[in-house]
This record gives sequence, C-alpha cells and structure tokens, in this order.
Amino acid sequence: MRIVLLGAPGSGKGTQGKKLAEKYGIPSISTGDLLRAAVAAETPLGKRAKVAMDAGQLVSDDIVVGLIRERLNEPDTARGFILDGFPRNMAQAEALDAMLDEIGRPLQVALHIDVDFEVLMKRLTGRRTCESCGQMYNIHTSPPRVEGRCDSCGGRLVQRADDNEETIGKRLKVYESQTMPLIAYYRRQGKLQTVKGVGDIDDIFLKIVTALEGVE
Repeated sequence: MRIVLLGAPGSGKGTQGKKLAEKYGIPSISTGDLLRAAVAAETPLGKRAKVAMDAGQLVSDDIVVGLIRERLNEPDTARGFILDGFPRNMAQAEALDAMLDEIGRPLQVALHIDVDFEVLMKRLTGRRTCESCGQMYNIHTSPPRVEGRCDSCGGRLVQRADDNEETIGKRLKVYESQTMPLIAYYRRQGKLQTVKGVGDIDDIFLKIVTALEGVE
C-alpha cells in the first residue's frame, strides 16, 4: 500500500498515519524526520539541506524528493509506505510522481482527511500539553478534570506559542492556497479517497480502512 496523507494542520493525519503503519506493517515517513536525520548524519543530501536551513531558506524540493528516494530503498518499505507532510504543493506532487514512476512504485492512494476549518481552529487553539509528562488535552473536546492541571501527574498545562488564532489562521490559509489543489490533482488520477476526520479516533480509522479496501 503506497499512500500520501493529505489534511490540514490539526486534521489528525499524524495520528491516523501511525495507526495505518501499525495495521499494514509499513512505515509512516515524515519528511521533517528525514531532513533532521540526514542533517545529523551529515549525508550528502543532509549537508545540502543544512546549507539552506542555516541560510533561513526552504529546503529545495529536489533534496526532499532525493531523501524520500533514499528512504524507499530501505527494506521496510517493500510492502509500501505512508508519506506524511509531503507533497504540500503542485510542484512537489509532480516531482514526487516523476520519481516514484522512475523507480516503478507509483502512489496508489491519496488519502484526504477532511475537517471543516472551524473545527480545526477549535482543535488547535484548544490544545494544551502537560509540561511535565507531555500528556495532551483540549479545553474544548477533552479537558482535564482540574483546569490547568494534568490528570496523570498534576503538572501544569501549557499552550504552544504558535497555537494562537492568528498564527493558526495563517497556517490554514497557506494550506488552502497551496495544498488544497492537490485534492483535485489526485482526483483526476483516480487516486483520491476522502474521509471525514471528525468523531472518535477509532471510528475515523475504521472509515479509513473501509475506504482503502479494494485499492490496488
């Protein structure tokens, strides 16, 4: 199963990607993790990425696609893979398709986890994390028993600096302008599967698994 995950920030694609990886026995590949690992290991692509990052620039698409190509050479991808966080725009999608076609492993599914922007705003602005144990809460949907305190360890709950309405609004606008066009792109290829990402995590996962049945 060769899958790209599409979804706005807060849609739950990271959570569902991990569950899919466990179910199908395939790796969930985060391009952010690949970049950090390549830079730390000082690989040729990692060195090129570090130059861009140190200069405050975005890492070029050819470097990221090169990292993905290297990752797909590893034996744990033999049965498939899940890409989380790439592609983010049309140029990246086209570059990824060209590389995957070249190695004979084209995408089978673009899985879109669809959540209304109003719901996303609530999810993201409501996020709180225990600074002691890392337990996550949401003051709107899954609040702690005692306001501002972790149920598990009693630690203080804090809000990430970028989980404010203005910053999240900007992130969602970028997603809308750059990543939303990929939905039409993959629909034209006949690879798009859309699942509503609202409700219980396990219920959403069941809908995803159902949508993936019969994919070849």
